[in-house]
Amino acid sequence: MTGILAKIVVNAIAIWVAALVVPNVSLEGDGLGKTLGSYLIVGAIFGLVNTFIKPVVRFFAFPFILLTLGLLSLVINALMLEIVDWASNKIGINFDSGPFFWSTLAAALIITFVSMILSVLVPDED
Repeated sequence: MTGILAKIVVNAIAIWVAALVVPNVSLEGDGLGKTLGSYLIVGAIFGLVNTFIKPVVRFFAFPFILLTLGLLSLVINALMLEIVDWASNKIGINFDSGPFFWSTLAAALIITFVSMILSVLVPDED
């Protein structure tokens, strides 16, 4: 259970860093508590999307990932971020991943790198 919570916190921090760095990425809340809760919920949604939807997309896109030497993986990450944007807005959280392509691509790149760095620092206790 602590491994899942750690991954949610890592995702939330990575999304927060992307919102700080990329101008068009934002998550709005009414206060500090609601904003932190919103980041944690969006981090959980991001984890669910990466767990259940991303592997299916990567499976069907595998030949194209090979043809582009892996660059399509970055576009798939941006697409997953757009799905998180859509899902979070459906439940009433004002998360905006920016206009699709450049902003979302930059946010996906930042989220990937921050998540990789934080995942190394946080022990995995599954």
